[in-house]
Amino acid sequence: MEFSILKKLGFSDKEISVYLKLLEFGSLSVRALAELTGINRGTAYDVLKHLEDEGLVRYQDRNGRQYFIADDPDRLAELLDRREHELKDTRSELDKLIPELKAITGKADLRPVSKYYEGKEGIRLVLDDILVSVKAGDEYYVYSTVGVREDIYEAYPAFNNRRVKNKIKANTISLAQGGSTYGNDERRWLKVNADGKNLTYIIIYAGKCVFIARDALGQVVVVQVENEMIYETQKAIFINLWQVLK
Repeated sequence: MEFSILKKLGFSDKEISVYLKLLEFGSLSVRALAELTGINRGTAYDVLKHLEDEGLVRYQDRNGRQYFIADDPDRLAELLDRREHELKDTRSELDKLIPELKAITGKADLRPVSKYYEGKEGIRLVLDDILVSVKAGDEYYVYSTVGVREDIYEAYPAFNNRRVKNKIKANTISLAQGGSTYGNDERRWLKVNADGKNLTYIIIYAGKCVFIARDALGQVVVVQVENEMIYETQKAIFINLWQVLK
């Protein structure tokens, strides 16, 4: 017989064992329960108290001794109904609390949150975040560089197709020759140095700025900074430069 459903109701193995023994034997003293289940008497009292609170166990006095009896198993269905009702009340209270918690989070917005990733897996994490964070019809901004640009394509070959399908536009300033557009993207060029190498690839989107480069050993490193003020500053610089390059 499968009793794992009782665990889903929040009962421990010891509570299940005690409840089943009471159903099997009808009524038992704490001493008998302890012997049958292998649970010490102190723990057995605690288990019985919890089961009693849940409405599954009651006791009788016989000749000055307590005997415990399991109530009808139908009480389990009643318990589940009660839990469901409590969860609905909890959901209602949580819906009221969430805006307050968000307000608390907002107070910390002046403190940037930074995350560090390595390799192509880090690139994929950032690109997936763009697909989730940028809404359809919105755009984000990119400073594209030689080398890292190719790393990004290799790390997530399907990204641009998914981005275009989600109707997310990318405005890109290339810091060297090359690069292409997808969908309704736009690209402009700003020649920074002769070959455009040894520069940081930057993505500006949804309150975040991501910096992708290579370390001294040639390994890809990704730093994501989440802060509205930093984002707005970088966005403003990009848009002004974008207009100059028009």
